[in-house]
This record gives sequence, C-alpha cells and structure tokens, in this order.
Amino acid sequence: MAVASKHLGVWSWSRQFPEFQTEMGKKGDLSNFERGMVVGARRAGLSISQSAQLLGFSRSTISRVYKEWCEKGKTSSMRQSCGRKCLVDARGQRRMGRLIQADRRATLTEITTRYNRGMQQSICEATTRTTLRRMGYNSRKIGKRGYNLHELTKIGQLKTGRMLPGLMSLDFR
Repeated sequence: MAVASKHLGVWSWSRQFPEFQTEMGKKGDLSNFERGMVVGARRAGLSISQSAQLLGFSRSTISRVYKEWCEKGKTSSMRQSCGRKCLVDARGQRRMGRLIQADRRATLTEITTRYNRGMQQSICEATTRTTLRRMGYNSRKIGKRGYNLHELTKIGQLKTGRMLPGLMSLDFR
C-alpha cells in the first residue's frame, strides 16, 4: 500500500518504508539499493528537490549519484576499495598465529623477523603490532599484582572495581 504525498503528487518511499528514512546529512555512504532508488526517482521524472524530499537524502547527494550514473553508468559505491591495502591479509594472519603458537614468549622483533623470512613483502614492527592487536593478542595483564584472576572472580570484582552481576552467588572452591 503506497502512501501518496499531497504536495508532490507521488507516493513517498520514506513513509512507505520507514527503515530507509534517514536524516539529511547524517548518513555516511549509500547502499546499492538506495543508489538505485535515487536513479529510479530521477528517471521517473522527479526533480532533484522532489527526489530529495521523497527519499530523505540531500539534494547534493541526489545530484551526485544521478550524475555518476549518467556519466559512468555505475550505481555502486567504490568507497570500499579506497585506502591503503592491508599488508597482512587473512592468510598472513593465520601464518602469524602459527608463529605465535610455536613460541608464545617471542618478542615483537622475533615475530617480525620470522614472519618476514618466508614472505616476499616484508613488514615492520609497527605493522606486526597492529596485526597482533587486530587478532586479539594484547600485552595487557589481567588483574592487579598479587591477585590472580580466580581470586578476583571469586570476590566478584574486576581490576576496575566494578561488580560482575551473578558472580557473587557462584561458589568457586
């Protein structure tokens, strides 16, 4: 059931599908479906202002998307392919994980040296550190000095002193 917009004489996508309704200027990048809606509205004969009001996007967004479609014939965003490429891809992360499992006490320099030994493109220690953080290996220790995790869990508190819900009733022996 389409809802007619009185002042435009056309039915409104934003009223029919509230999940696509957004505030102007608050959205990052348009999805392929939203770009197709913009092109479809303009091809249906709506002006830029009518399309902007109908779809809930800014007039500059409507103009830019339709211009890209007219000139290049594209309705998809190429934003995901911009930026610096990762030097350590999923395969490299698996390899780095195996290096860490082989020697858990290796330093950052040793891990970097071992990783670069079998790779064509070498990485620096900063890249290794970033990759290890992305993989979930952090150098922070759990708990305070003098306490172990079991004791802190037993009393129901973390390092920050916050109470953990439900842990006070558990019996650790």
